[in-house]
Amino acid sequence: MEQWTLLLLLGLSFIVRTGQSAYCNGKPSPDAQQNLNPISTGPPQLLRTVTNGKVYTVGEGEDSFKIVHVWGTPYEMGYAQGTLMKEEANHFLDDVWTYLEEQIIQAINSTVHIFKPWFLQDVANLGLEEALDLEIDITRRYTGEYFFEEAKGLSDASGVDLMRILRIHMIGELTKGHCSMFGAWGNAVLKKGSLLQLRSLDWNTDGPFKDYPQVTVYHPSDPKYGHAFANIGWTGWFGSITGYSSQKLAISEIGVSYPDATFGRESRFGIPFTFILRDILQFDNTLDDAQKRMSTAHRTCDLILGVGDGKMQAFRGVEYSASVANFMDDTNMMPEADWHPKINNAVYWGMDWLCPGYSEVLARQLNKYYGNLTAEITIRDIVSVVQSGSLHIAVYDFDNNLVYVANAKATYESGPLDAYDRQFVRLNMTELFMEKTPL
Repeated sequence: MEQWTLLLLLGLSFIVRTGQSAYCNGKPSPDAQQNLNPISTGPPQLLRTVTNGKVYTVGEGEDSFKIVHVWGTPYEMGYAQGTLMKEEANHFLDDVWTYLEEQIIQAINSTVHIFKPWFLQDVANLGLEEALDLEIDITRRYTGEYFFEEAKGLSDASGVDLMRILRIHMIGELTKGHCSMFGAWGNAVLKKGSLLQLRSLDWNTDGPFKDYPQVTVYHPSDPKYGHAFANIGWTGWFGSITGYSSQKLAISEIGVSYPDATFGRESRFGIPFTFILRDILQFDNTLDDAQKRMSTAHRTCDLILGVGDGKMQAFRGVEYSASVANFMDDTNMMPEADWHPKINNAVYWGMDWLCPGYSEVLARQLNKYYGNLTAEITIRDIVSVVQSGSLHIAVYDFDNNLVYVANAKATYESGPLDAYDRQFVRLNMTELFMEKTPL
Protein backbone atom coordinates (compact mmCIF):
# COMPACT_ATOMS: atom_id res chain seq x y z
CA MET A 1 0.00 0.00 0.00
CA GLU A 2 2.76 2.50 0.91
CA GLN A 3 4.52 1.90 -2.41
CA TRP A 4 1.32 2.38 -4.37
CA THR A 5 0.51 5.51 -2.39
CA LEU A 6 3.91 7.04 -3.14
CA LEU A 7 3.64 6.27 -6.85
CA LEU A 8 0.15 7.70 -7.07
CA LEU A 9 1.01 10.79 -5.07
CA LEU A 10 3.88 11.50 -7.42
CA GLY A 11 1.94 10.69 -10.56
CA LEU A 12 -1.35 12.40 -9.73
CA SER A 13 -0.23 15.72 -8.28
CA PHE A 14 -2.43 17.43 -10.83
CA ILE A 15 -5.02 16.52 -13.38
CA VAL A 16 -5.05 18.27 -16.74
CA ARG A 17 -8.34 18.73 -18.50
CA THR A 18 -9.12 17.14 -21.84
CA GLY A 19 -12.08 17.46 -24.18
CA GLN A 20 -13.36 20.90 -23.22
CA SER A 21 -15.75 21.55 -26.10
CA ALA A 22 -18.54 19.10 -25.22
CA TYR A 23 -21.99 20.20 -24.12
CA CYS A 24 -24.36 18.29 -21.88
CA ASN A 25 -27.29 16.57 -23.54
CA GLY A 26 -30.95 16.61 -22.65
CA LYS A 27 -33.54 19.16 -21.72
CA PRO A 28 -36.74 19.28 -19.67
CA SER A 29 -39.84 17.67 -21.07
CA PRO A 30 -42.09 20.16 -22.89
CA ASP A 31 -44.98 18.50 -21.05
CA ALA A 32 -43.59 19.25 -17.57
CA GLN A 33 -46.38 20.20 -15.16
CA GLN A 34 -46.62 22.63 -12.28
CA ASN A 35 -46.14 21.30 -8.76
CA LEU A 36 -49.57 21.94 -7.23
CA ASN A 37 -49.02 20.00 -4.01
CA PRO A 38 -49.83 22.06 -0.91
CA ILE A 39 -46.76 23.06 1.09
CA SER A 40 -46.61 21.40 4.51
CA THR A 41 -46.33 24.06 7.21
CA GLY A 42 -46.93 22.13 10.44
CA PRO A 43 -44.47 22.23 13.35
CA PRO A 44 -41.98 19.39 13.99
CA GLN A 45 -43.15 16.62 16.33
CA LEU A 46 -40.75 15.38 19.02
CA LEU A 47 -39.91 11.67 18.87
CA ARG A 48 -37.17 11.17 21.45
CA THR A 49 -34.43 12.89 23.43
CA VAL A 50 -30.96 11.81 24.59
CA THR A 51 -28.02 13.61 26.15
CA ASN A 52 -27.02 16.36 23.68
CA GLY A 53 -29.65 15.36 21.15
CA LYS A 54 -33.29 15.44 20.03
CA VAL A 55 -35.03 13.99 17.00
CA TYR A 56 -38.25 15.30 15.50
CA THR A 57 -40.34 14.35 12.50
CA VAL A 58 -41.68 17.07 10.21
CA GLY A 59 -43.96 17.02 7.18
CA GLU A 60 -46.94 14.95 6.23
CA GLY A 61 -47.33 11.27 5.40
CA GLU A 62 -44.79 9.90 2.97
CA ASP A 63 -43.13 13.30 2.53
CA SER A 64 -42.13 13.57 6.20
CA PHE A 65 -38.51 13.34 7.32
CA LYS A 66 -36.39 13.59 10.46
CA ILE A 67 -34.89 16.71 12.02
CA VAL A 68 -32.02 15.85 14.38
CA HIS A 69 -30.68 18.47 16.82
CA VAL A 70 -27.24 17.91 18.33
CA TRP A 71 -25.31 19.95 20.92
CA GLY A 72 -21.76 20.00 22.29
CA THR A 73 -18.29 19.36 20.96
CA PRO A 74 -17.80 17.69 17.56
CA TYR A 75 -17.40 14.31 19.25
CA GLU A 76 -20.48 14.88 21.43
CA MET A 77 -22.57 15.97 18.45
CA GLY A 78 -21.50 12.90 16.50
CA TYR A 79 -22.22 10.68 19.49
CA ALA A 80 -25.67 12.23 19.97
CA GLN A 81 -26.62 11.59 16.35
CA GLY A 82 -25.26 8.05 16.53
CA THR A 83 -27.33 7.40 19.66
CA LEU A 84 -30.54 8.90 18.33
CA MET A 85 -30.25 7.40 14.85
CA LYS A 86 -28.31 4.21 15.51
CA GLU A 87 -30.52 1.89 13.48
CA GLU A 88 -30.96 4.32 10.59
CA ALA A 89 -27.24 5.16 10.48
CA ASN A 90 -26.29 1.49 10.31
CA HIS A 91 -28.77 0.77 7.54
CA PHE A 92 -27.93 3.87 5.53
CA LEU A 93 -24.15 3.59 5.67
CA ASP A 94 -24.25 -0.15 4.96
CA ASP A 95 -26.64 0.44 2.05
CA VAL A 96 -24.44 3.19 0.64
CA TRP A 97 -21.39 0.94 0.81
CA THR A 98 -23.21 -1.90 -0.96
CA TYR A 99 -24.50 0.52 -3.58
CA LEU A 100 -21.01 1.92 -4.10
CA GLU A 101 -19.57 -1.57 -4.62
CA GLU A 102 -22.30 -2.39 -7.15
CA GLN A 103 -21.79 0.87 -9.03
CA ILE A 104 -18.04 0.33 -9.19
CA ILE A 105 -18.54 -3.06 -10.83
CA GLN A 106 -20.93 -1.55 -13.36
CA ALA A 107 -18.56 1.35 -14.01
CA ILE A 108 -15.65 -0.98 -14.67
CA ASN A 109 -17.93 -2.81 -17.09
CA SER A 110 -18.84 0.57 -18.64
CA THR A 111 -22.55 0.27 -17.89
CA VAL A 112 -22.62 3.36 -15.65
CA HIS A 113 -20.56 6.53 -15.96
CA ILE A 114 -20.78 8.37 -12.66
CA PHE A 115 -17.17 8.00 -11.46
CA LYS A 116 -14.10 9.94 -12.45
CA PRO A 117 -11.70 7.85 -14.56
CA TRP A 118 -8.71 8.28 -12.28
CA PHE A 119 -10.72 6.87 -9.36
CA LEU A 120 -11.67 3.78 -11.36
CA GLN A 121 -7.98 3.35 -12.18
CA ASP A 122 -7.17 3.49 -8.47
CA VAL A 123 -9.85 0.90 -7.73
CA ALA A 124 -8.50 -1.38 -10.45
CA ASN A 125 -4.97 -1.09 -9.08
CA LEU A 126 -5.63 -1.01 -5.34
CA GLY A 127 -9.15 -2.17 -4.54
CA LEU A 128 -12.08 -0.04 -3.40
CA GLU A 129 -11.21 0.36 0.28
CA GLU A 130 -7.58 1.19 -0.44
CA ALA A 131 -8.53 3.66 -3.18
CA LEU A 132 -10.81 5.51 -0.77
CA ASP A 133 -8.19 5.37 1.98
CA LEU A 134 -5.81 7.08 -0.43
CA GLU A 135 -8.33 9.89 -0.87
CA ILE A 136 -8.64 10.26 2.90
CA ASP A 137 -4.85 10.36 3.25
CA ILE A 138 -4.21 13.00 0.60
CA THR A 139 -7.06 15.32 1.71
CA ARG A 140 -6.64 14.98 5.48
CA ARG A 141 -4.07 17.74 5.89
CA TYR A 142 -6.58 20.20 4.37
CA THR A 143 -9.52 19.04 6.48
CA GLY A 144 -10.49 20.31 9.94
CA GLU A 145 -9.89 17.80 12.70
CA TYR A 146 -13.46 18.31 13.94
CA PHE A 147 -14.73 16.24 11.01
CA PHE A 148 -12.77 13.25 12.22
CA GLU A 149 -13.85 13.87 15.82
CA GLU A 150 -17.51 13.91 14.80
CA ALA A 151 -17.04 10.75 12.76
CA LYS A 152 -15.49 9.05 15.80
CA GLY A 153 -18.46 10.04 17.97
CA LEU A 154 -20.91 8.76 15.35
CA SER A 155 -18.99 5.51 15.09
CA ASP A 156 -18.71 4.97 18.84
CA ALA A 157 -22.44 5.49 19.39
CA SER A 158 -23.81 3.70 16.32
CA GLY A 159 -21.30 0.88 15.99
CA VAL A 160 -20.62 1.71 12.32
CA ASP A 161 -16.97 1.18 11.43
CA LEU A 162 -15.11 4.51 11.57
CA MET A 163 -13.23 3.93 8.34
CA ARG A 164 -16.45 3.09 6.53
CA ILE A 165 -17.89 6.44 7.62
CA LEU A 166 -14.81 8.30 6.41
CA ARG A 167 -14.61 6.40 3.13
CA ILE A 168 -18.23 7.10 2.26
CA HIS A 169 -17.64 10.81 2.83
CA MET A 170 -15.17 10.83 -0.07
CA ILE A 171 -17.97 10.09 -2.58
CA GLY A 172 -18.54 13.73 -3.47
CA GLU A 173 -15.01 14.10 -4.81
CA LEU A 174 -15.22 10.96 -6.94
CA THR A 175 -18.61 11.08 -8.65
CA LYS A 176 -20.23 13.24 -11.31
CA GLY A 177 -23.67 14.75 -10.78
CA HIS A 178 -25.91 17.43 -12.24
CA CYS A 179 -27.74 20.12 -10.27
CA SER A 180 -29.23 23.59 -10.69
CA MET A 181 -29.24 26.84 -8.74
CA PHE A 182 -30.21 30.46 -8.79
CA GLY A 183 -29.97 33.51 -6.60
CA ALA A 184 -32.45 36.37 -7.10
CA TRP A 185 -32.80 39.73 -5.37
CA GLY A 186 -33.77 43.36 -5.97
CA ASN A 187 -36.12 43.86 -8.91
CA ALA A 188 -36.28 40.12 -9.64
CA VAL A 189 -38.17 39.19 -6.46
CA LEU A 190 -41.63 40.14 -5.25
CA LYS A 191 -40.47 41.75 -2.03
CA LYS A 192 -37.77 44.27 -2.75
CA GLY A 193 -34.80 44.15 -0.41
CA SER A 194 -35.05 40.39 -0.03
CA LEU A 195 -33.05 37.43 -1.35
CA LEU A 196 -34.24 34.10 -2.73
CA GLN A 197 -31.97 31.13 -3.49
CA LEU A 198 -32.47 27.70 -5.06
CA ARG A 199 -30.45 24.54 -4.60
CA SER A 200 -31.62 21.54 -6.67
CA LEU A 201 -29.74 18.24 -6.33
CA ASP A 202 -29.98 15.81 -9.26
CA TRP A 203 -28.16 12.67 -8.17
CA ASN A 204 -28.66 8.94 -7.55
CA THR A 205 -32.39 8.41 -7.17
CA ASP A 206 -31.69 4.71 -7.78
CA GLY A 207 -29.48 4.50 -4.67
CA PRO A 208 -30.22 4.45 -0.92
CA PHE A 209 -29.97 8.21 -0.33
CA LYS A 210 -33.67 8.81 -0.98
CA ASP A 211 -34.59 6.41 1.86
CA TYR A 212 -32.83 8.35 4.66
CA PRO A 213 -33.48 12.11 4.28
CA GLN A 214 -32.54 14.13 7.33
CA VAL A 215 -31.91 17.70 8.40
CA THR A 216 -29.24 17.86 11.09
CA VAL A 217 -29.18 21.06 13.17
CA TYR A 218 -25.85 21.63 14.91
CA HIS A 219 -25.60 23.67 18.11
CA PRO A 220 -21.86 23.89 18.94
CA SER A 221 -21.03 24.34 22.63
CA ASP A 222 -18.06 26.64 22.06
CA PRO A 223 -17.47 29.44 19.51
CA LYS A 224 -14.29 27.69 18.40
CA TYR A 225 -16.60 25.06 16.90
CA GLY A 226 -18.61 27.71 15.06
CA HIS A 227 -22.25 28.73 15.29
CA ALA A 228 -25.54 26.93 14.74
CA PHE A 229 -26.31 25.68 11.23
CA ALA A 230 -28.56 23.19 9.48
CA ASN A 231 -27.11 20.48 7.26
CA ILE A 232 -29.69 19.19 4.74
CA GLY A 233 -28.78 15.68 3.64
CA TRP A 234 -29.08 12.19 5.08
CA THR A 235 -28.62 10.24 8.29
CA GLY A 236 -24.98 9.97 9.29
CA TRP A 237 -23.84 12.39 6.56
CA PHE A 238 -21.84 15.30 7.98
CA GLY A 239 -20.37 16.81 4.83
CA SER A 240 -22.46 19.64 3.37
CA ILE A 241 -23.95 19.98 -0.07
CA THR A 242 -27.12 21.81 1.01
CA GLY A 243 -27.57 23.94 4.11
CA TYR A 244 -28.43 27.16 5.89
CA SER A 245 -26.77 28.82 8.88
CA SER A 246 -27.85 30.94 11.82
CA GLN A 247 -25.84 33.75 10.17
CA LYS A 248 -28.23 33.60 7.18
CA LEU A 249 -25.65 32.10 4.84
CA ALA A 250 -26.81 29.34 2.49
CA ILE A 251 -25.07 27.13 -0.06
CA SER A 252 -25.81 25.71 -3.52
CA GLU A 253 -23.63 23.38 -5.59
CA ILE A 254 -23.43 21.95 -9.12
CA GLY A 255 -21.00 19.24 -10.21
CA VAL A 256 -19.42 20.21 -13.52
CA SER A 257 -19.01 17.46 -16.09
CA TYR A 258 -18.90 19.87 -19.05
CA PRO A 259 -16.41 22.66 -18.28
CA ASP A 260 -14.68 25.00 -20.68
CA ALA A 261 -11.07 26.13 -20.72
CA THR A 262 -11.66 28.82 -18.10
CA PHE A 263 -11.71 26.15 -15.36
CA GLY A 264 -8.04 25.32 -15.81
CA ARG A 265 -7.04 22.15 -13.97
CA GLU A 266 -8.42 19.89 -11.27
CA SER A 267 -6.45 18.46 -8.34
CA ARG A 268 -6.82 15.71 -5.78
CA PHE A 269 -4.78 17.61 -3.21
CA GLY A 270 -7.04 19.90 -1.25
CA ILE A 271 -10.09 20.12 0.95
CA PRO A 272 -13.07 18.02 -0.21
CA PHE A 273 -15.76 20.40 -1.40
CA THR A 274 -18.38 18.99 0.99
CA PHE A 275 -16.12 20.05 3.86
CA ILE A 276 -15.37 23.57 2.62
CA LEU A 277 -19.12 24.11 2.12
CA ARG A 278 -19.74 22.95 5.66
CA ASP A 279 -17.00 25.29 6.92
CA ILE A 280 -18.86 28.18 5.26
CA LEU A 281 -22.04 27.23 7.08
CA GLN A 282 -20.36 26.52 10.41
CA PHE A 283 -17.78 29.28 10.70
CA ASP A 284 -18.41 32.15 8.27
CA ASN A 285 -20.48 35.21 9.20
CA THR A 286 -20.69 37.02 5.85
CA LEU A 287 -20.45 36.49 2.12
CA ASP A 288 -17.03 38.16 2.24
CA ASP A 289 -15.86 35.52 4.72
CA ALA A 290 -17.04 32.76 2.40
CA GLN A 291 -15.36 34.32 -0.62
CA LYS A 292 -12.09 34.64 1.25
CA ARG A 293 -12.32 31.01 2.38
CA MET A 294 -12.83 29.75 -1.17
CA SER A 295 -10.21 32.07 -2.66
CA THR A 296 -7.47 30.92 -0.29
CA ALA A 297 -8.39 27.21 -0.08
CA HIS A 298 -6.54 24.34 -1.67
CA ARG A 299 -9.39 23.53 -4.07
CA THR A 300 -9.96 20.27 -5.92
CA CYS A 301 -12.61 19.44 -8.52
CA ASP A 302 -14.69 21.38 -11.05
CA LEU A 303 -17.86 22.84 -9.52
CA ILE A 304 -20.22 25.75 -9.61
CA LEU A 305 -20.88 26.87 -6.05
CA GLY A 306 -23.37 29.41 -4.80
CA VAL A 307 -23.45 31.35 -1.54
CA GLY A 308 -26.26 33.65 -0.46
CA ASP A 309 -26.06 36.15 2.40
CA GLY A 310 -29.46 37.17 3.72
CA LYS A 311 -28.00 39.99 5.80
CA MET A 312 -26.60 41.69 2.68
CA GLN A 313 -29.30 40.41 0.29
CA ALA A 314 -26.42 39.32 -1.90
CA PHE A 315 -25.63 36.14 -3.85
CA ARG A 316 -22.50 35.01 -5.66
CA GLY A 317 -21.99 32.12 -8.00
CA VAL A 318 -18.50 30.65 -8.06
CA GLU A 319 -16.63 29.01 -10.92
CA TYR A 320 -14.58 26.67 -8.73
CA SER A 321 -11.62 24.43 -9.56
CA ALA A 322 -8.05 23.87 -8.44
CA SER A 323 -7.03 26.73 -10.73
CA VAL A 324 -9.72 29.34 -10.23
CA ALA A 325 -12.30 30.76 -7.86
CA ASN A 326 -14.19 33.26 -9.99
CA PHE A 327 -17.04 35.05 -8.20
CA MET A 328 -20.00 36.09 -10.32
CA ASP A 329 -23.02 38.33 -9.94
CA ASP A 330 -25.56 39.44 -12.53
CA THR A 331 -23.01 41.64 -14.31
CA ASN A 332 -20.27 39.10 -15.01
CA MET A 333 -22.09 35.75 -14.99
CA MET A 334 -20.50 33.11 -17.23
CA PRO A 335 -20.52 31.33 -19.56
CA GLU A 336 -21.55 34.01 -22.01
CA ALA A 337 -23.92 32.44 -24.53
CA ASP A 338 -27.30 33.07 -26.16
CA TRP A 339 -28.70 30.13 -24.16
CA HIS A 340 -27.43 31.66 -20.89
CA PRO A 341 -28.64 35.26 -21.03
CA LYS A 342 -27.87 37.70 -18.25
CA ILE A 343 -30.82 38.65 -16.05
CA ASN A 344 -30.78 41.78 -13.92
CA ASN A 345 -30.55 40.89 -10.19
CA ALA A 346 -30.36 37.14 -10.85
CA VAL A 347 -27.61 34.54 -11.27
CA TYR A 348 -28.40 30.98 -12.39
CA TRP A 349 -27.17 27.72 -13.92
CA GLY A 350 -29.20 24.76 -15.15
CA MET A 351 -27.66 21.31 -14.60
CA ASP A 352 -24.05 22.12 -15.62
CA TRP A 353 -21.70 24.78 -16.92
CA LEU A 354 -22.27 24.07 -20.61
CA CYS A 355 -25.88 22.86 -20.64
CA PRO A 356 -28.06 24.80 -23.08
CA GLY A 357 -31.20 22.66 -22.82
CA TYR A 358 -31.76 23.20 -19.10
CA SER A 359 -30.26 26.69 -18.78
CA GLU A 360 -32.56 28.02 -21.50
CA VAL A 361 -35.66 26.77 -19.69
CA LEU A 362 -34.45 28.03 -16.32
CA ALA A 363 -33.81 31.47 -17.85
CA ARG A 364 -37.24 31.43 -19.49
CA GLN A 365 -38.99 30.67 -16.19
CA LEU A 366 -37.01 33.28 -14.26
CA ASN A 367 -37.89 35.89 -16.88
CA LYS A 368 -41.53 34.78 -16.95
CA TYR A 369 -41.93 35.43 -13.23
CA TYR A 370 -39.43 38.27 -13.02
CA GLY A 371 -40.44 40.81 -10.39
CA ASN A 372 -42.73 38.30 -8.70
CA LEU A 373 -40.33 35.56 -7.66
CA THR A 374 -41.14 33.90 -4.34
CA ALA A 375 -40.42 30.54 -2.74
CA GLU A 376 -43.93 29.41 -3.68
CA ILE A 377 -43.48 30.32 -7.36
CA THR A 378 -40.07 28.64 -7.39
CA ILE A 379 -41.70 25.43 -6.15
CA ARG A 380 -44.81 25.58 -8.32
CA ASP A 381 -43.50 27.01 -11.59
CA ILE A 382 -39.71 26.80 -11.78
CA VAL A 383 -38.18 23.57 -10.45
CA SER A 384 -41.17 21.53 -11.63
CA VAL A 385 -40.95 22.93 -15.16
CA VAL A 386 -37.14 22.88 -15.37
CA GLN A 387 -37.35 19.35 -13.90
CA SER A 388 -34.28 19.79 -11.76
CA GLY A 389 -33.93 18.50 -8.23
CA SER A 390 -34.51 14.78 -8.56
CA LEU A 391 -33.01 13.75 -5.18
CA HIS A 392 -33.68 16.81 -3.05
CA ILE A 393 -34.36 20.52 -3.26
CA ALA A 394 -33.97 23.44 -0.88
CA VAL A 395 -35.46 26.88 -1.49
CA TYR A 396 -34.01 29.50 0.85
CA ASP A 397 -36.27 32.46 1.75
CA PHE A 398 -33.84 34.68 3.63
CA ASP A 399 -36.23 37.53 4.38
CA ASN A 400 -38.58 35.27 6.34
CA ASN A 401 -35.79 32.94 7.57
CA LEU A 402 -37.56 29.95 6.02
CA VAL A 403 -36.26 26.95 4.08
CA TYR A 404 -38.49 24.76 1.92
CA VAL A 405 -37.31 21.16 1.46
CA ALA A 406 -38.50 18.29 -0.76
CA ASN A 407 -37.05 14.79 -1.17
CA ALA A 408 -37.33 12.03 -3.75
CA LYS A 409 -39.71 9.13 -3.23
CA ALA A 410 -38.25 6.45 -0.99
CA THR A 411 -38.38 2.83 -2.12
CA TYR A 412 -41.23 2.15 0.31
CA GLU A 413 -43.30 5.20 -0.71
CA SER A 414 -45.81 5.93 -3.47
CA GLY A 415 -46.33 8.84 -5.85
CA PRO A 416 -43.88 10.58 -8.20
CA LEU A 417 -40.20 9.76 -7.93
CA ASP A 418 -38.54 13.15 -8.24
CA ALA A 419 -38.37 15.69 -5.44
CA TYR A 420 -39.50 18.51 -7.73
CA ASP A 421 -42.86 16.74 -8.18
CA ARG A 422 -43.43 16.00 -4.49
CA GLN A 423 -44.66 17.94 -1.47
CA PHE A 424 -42.36 20.56 0.04
CA VAL A 425 -42.01 21.06 3.79
CA ARG A 426 -41.51 24.54 5.23
CA LEU A 427 -38.91 24.87 8.00
CA ASN A 428 -38.84 27.85 10.34
CA MET A 429 -35.11 28.38 10.79
CA THR A 430 -35.51 30.92 13.60
CA GLU A 431 -37.26 28.28 15.68
CA LEU A 432 -34.83 25.51 14.73
CA PHE A 433 -31.78 27.53 15.77
CA MET A 434 -33.44 28.52 19.07
CA GLU A 435 -34.22 24.91 20.04
CA LYS A 436 -33.48 24.43 23.76
CA THR A 437 -30.81 22.02 24.94
CA PRO A 438 -32.26 18.76 26.29
CA LEU A 439 -32.41 18.61 30.09
